[in-house]
Amino acid sequence: MAAQLSLMRLYFVTYNVATKFPEEDPRHMLGIDRPDPESLPDFYVIGLQEVKSQPQNMVIDMLFEDPWTKSFKESLKGYDYIKVRTQRLQGLVLNVFCLRKHLTHLRHIEATYTRTGLGGMWGNKGAVSVRFNMYGVNICVVNTHLTPHDHLFADRIADYNTILREHAFQVPETQHILYHDYIFWIGDLNFRLNGEDLTAEIIDNLVKKNELKRLLSRDQLNIAMESGDAFGEFTEEAVEFPPTYKFEFSSQEYDLKRRPSWTDRILYKVNADVYDGIKLEAVEKNYRSHPNYVQSDHKPVSAEFTIKIRPNCEDHGVEFQPVTAWIVDQENSVGYTLRGDFKASPGDWIGLFHEGFTSLDEYLVYEYVGRGKSDVDISSARNNTITERIYFSDSALRAPGMYRLVYVTQSGDIVGVLGMSPPFPGHRRA
Repeated sequence: MAAQLSLMRLYFVTYNVATKFPEEDPRHMLGIDRPDPESLPDFYVIGLQEVKSQPQNMVIDMLFEDPWTKSFKESLKGYDYIKVRTQRLQGLVLNVFCLRKHLTHLRHIEATYTRTGLGGMWGNKGAVSVRFNMYGVNICVVNTHLTPHDHLFADRIADYNTILREHAFQVPETQHILYHDYIFWIGDLNFRLNGEDLTAEIIDNLVKKNELKRLLSRDQLNIAMESGDAFGEFTEEAVEFPPTYKFEFSSQEYDLKRRPSWTDRILYKVNADVYDGIKLEAVEKNYRSHPNYVQSDHKPVSAEFTIKIRPNCEDHGVEFQPVTAWIVDQENSVGYTLRGDFKASPGDWIGLFHEGFTSLDEYLVYEYVGRGKSDVDISSARNNTITERIYFSDSALRAPGMYRLVYVTQSGDIVGVLGMSPPFPGHRRA
């Protein structure tokens, strides 16, 4: 008997922002200018290239949110999305957002990067990725910026194979990019059009005549995929939008100093038969560019997928006991129950958040599980569950308001969200 499968909706955006700061409303490229909230995806994954980054600011860039990430987060927060993870490598940025209701089903979240610039010495080109488990499947998203220029086709192929070879994860069963159930590869892949006979003016005229298939037969990415030299493992749905590069700034007209090309792409791979009695599947609902955005010389590209998941797979975690209220400037505590066979790790922590938090980075304070003041309620150690109580110091809660607690399991750079309390009030002592 086949196991039950359900669907999850994922929305991807790739955008080379040409070192500009965000000035235009991103809601249209995210599809949230539409009125029906039921049509919103479960996850947003946003890959950016050429986010402004200075070599002398590399440490600051890694520690603080860039303006583009802030802009997307502001646009999504009204729809109850949480930023799960950001990974950055100089100008490359990858953000993963999910609806709040999915947050406590995320496991083994890990991010990493690979440099390919200057023979692997510099991060102006390369890849950033985020991988995670949810509802019985695992997903890997790779955002890349490959070598530019028309004549460096072989270098782009080399970049791809370097990333496949060197990009490694710590989660044992998915150490390789291609070992995941679902892989999405997005970014400015920088593939151009073959043939010196295709001048910029000829390409522009063919685009205006909508003779895109004629041009796509010369597309270097399609050629590399057909030969198996690069991206042969991946699928790309039909490209039915004009080349996304290179435009005049603040314009929808091509800058004919460069030959227009489809540099900005979204590809995917499904390992469909990895579970007995189940066939995984990804279906792409749309694949399009957004020509109305004019502040970059690239146009953003988006794609929306539905993927099959395994919702009946148990993801053991933590359940918080009800919290009536916490008192400002007083020691407070909360009880929580370890469900199923879950056992706490030394790196686990519980964070205090404002009720409407929009990122896992927005904790106000946190306490490590088992390192500070805590108790085990022996009387509840039955039915394979243990209830523990953790205490927060009198400096943790500093102002009245509505709050939540979130249990995060962490081993090195790998994290998972195992539990979230309902909202509860913080009061001043009467």
